[in-house]
Amino acid sequence: MTALTILIFAAAYLLGSISSAILVCRLFSLGDPRKQGSGNPGATNVFRLGGNFPAALVLVFDVLKGTLPVWVSYYLGLEPIYLAFVAVMACLGHMFPLFFGFSGGKAVATAFGAILPLGLDLAALLMMTWAIMVRLTNYSSVAAILSVSLAPVFTALLKPEYTLPVGILSVLIVLRHKDNIIRLYQKQEPKVRNRKNTK
Repeated sequence: MTALTILIFAAAYLLGSISSAILVCRLFSLGDPRKQGSGNPGATNVFRLGGNFPAALVLVFDVLKGTLPVWVSYYLGLEPIYLAFVAVMACLGHMFPLFFGFSGGKAVATAFGAILPLGLDLAALLMMTWAIMVRLTNYSSVAAILSVSLAPVFTALLKPEYTLPVGILSVLIVLRHKDNIIRLYQKQEPKVRNRKNTK
């Protein structure tokens, strides 16, 4: 492993540590997303707190946090295994942000962004899986858990050289959904939309 690779790992983690959800909520005076709604500083919770536009800003930035370091690493010639671990570092930054007391989000959008440069076919398959599950269940957490659980399988079929780091990332994301799983079991998990209020 070269010094450049280590530097890129560090840069990916630091970029991931910029919590767009917290910053956007401050910009729109929505409060701290870690203390409201689901308690997760991510696009879905910001959508509940502030609507479409703030959530869209968070989603775009969180995706870019994963895409940019992986894309730059690819053009710098990093080997596939190191390239994939750049994605892992960006997601670890989102989960445990240095700049926000190591209290971060689930890294689903950041992981998706990191997968984009690895293959649009893989990214499209994961996005379709997530969208279908949100439509069927109305739970963002269920869609995320199922999508990331299937990610190593899809990767093994389409991009087998990235299966190990994608598998590691999937385990981390599922573990970060521990509280969501408990709330789902207790039937206390908030839905993406309250269907009674959208009729």
